[in-house]
Amino acid sequence: MTRLVAIDWGTSSLRGALLDASGAVLEERSDARGILKVPAGGFPAVFESLFAEWMQPGGTRCLISGMAGSKQGWVEAPYCACPAGRVEVGRRIIDIDVPPGSPRISVVPGLSNEHDGVPDVMRGEEVQIFGAMALMDIDEGVFVLPGTHNKWATVKKGRVTGFRTFMTGEFYALLSQHSILARTLDADAPLDEAAFVEGVMRADNGQGLLHNAFGTRTLALFERMATQELASYLSGLLIGEELRTQSLHAFGEVVLIGSSALTQRYTLALRATGTATRMLGAEATWAGLHALSGFLDTGRMPS
Repeated sequence: MTRLVAIDWGTSSLRGALLDASGAVLEERSDARGILKVPAGGFPAVFESLFAEWMQPGGTRCLISGMAGSKQGWVEAPYCACPAGRVEVGRRIIDIDVPPGSPRISVVPGLSNEHDGVPDVMRGEEVQIFGAMALMDIDEGVFVLPGTHNKWATVKKGRVTGFRTFMTGEFYALLSQHSILARTLDADAPLDEAAFVEGVMRADNGQGLLHNAFGTRTLALFERMATQELASYLSGLLIGEELRTQSLHAFGEVVLIGSSALTQRYTLALRATGTATRMLGAEATWAGLHALSGFLDTGRMPS
């Protein structure tokens, strides 16, 4: 029975799962050593410390997605241009050089997309999209992947036809921790759904984020919103601004893939604008890597 070590190696952390031949998860592990915390030449040692035990049985293989395939990662796996589906991406999987006789370790390429001469990229999210399609038995739709840099991807006939990245999560961190707003709001306050939805709806007032964001300060200044509500309101403004750029009326449903904390917020925001949602978590990553593992023996480009 062939087992697969499936790894999502990101910028700030990594996750791994040991899958059996059917794709079922046997065990999971996580670590804080994302690619930015790995010293030059240190990827083999980190991998060995975390996954050597899983790689022991004969026939076990490893497939890695995410930033480990970037220029700053273990080995660069060049982007696959959209439109692209599981076949196009699977054929571009590359192998990492390992000592003779060692189990094979392979890396999934990310996707690239052009917007009027400006490129856009993703690494890891494409695997989650493929996994979501496999789990839901669908081959088209709109997929939203919340995170530090959120992705909105459109899929038709099993291929990602295009996507856009929004720095929503990073802007929230900057505004809530390093701007004048940081003096009045509590970035660690729990989600206040009413304040959050108020921010989502305010974002559609036509005044723009730069003006609306300043209102987070003045609402506190005039004591019209409690300190514990301000972070949720600001989060709603930012996510609402993101939604404002989308043709939501054309979406019958949006598939959200990510952590429950983030997908919960997007569910609230989208439902407030009349858009239905479905949610998936880490299972989409493992399903996607399992679906791509069939290309480890056939139809791949040489490394």
